[in-house]
Amino acid sequence: MRASPGGFALALEVTALDSILSLVWLLVCVLVIIALAYLFTKYVAGRSGGFLGIGGGTDGFKVLARLSLGREQSLALVQAGKRYFLLGVAPSKVSLVAELTREEAQELYPQSTPGQPAPPSFGEALRTVLKQKKPR
Repeated sequence: MRASPGGFALALEVTALDSILSLVWLLVCVLVIIALAYLFTKYVAGRSGGFLGIGGGTDGFKVLARLSLGREQSLALVQAGKRYFLLGVAPSKVSLVAELTREEAQELYPQSTPGQPAPPSFGEALRTVLKQKKPR
């Protein structure tokens, strides 16, 4: 039983079509994964209020600022209701460094005033940097 030359050409066309469809399907899957990752990061950022939870919380409890002191060690300025705490944070424990008055906390973490512009979002900052970059 011999294959006809026309059958061989048809098999090549089907193989090429399968390859193209596989490539299109792969590109669609990659685009869907990127879109889902973007939406998930927007969702997480919306829930935590910012990058790494800074500025996040509820009206009664907020992490106002965080300062890294070393590997896995930091200081955190926390607002709990009308009280302010400076906390030492390490992997194994959280310790109270000091309880601060409102004035002391505002010196460490000055909130924006009406005359002061808000810091740019990540997207705005990225666009500014990309505009400043000179093409080669």
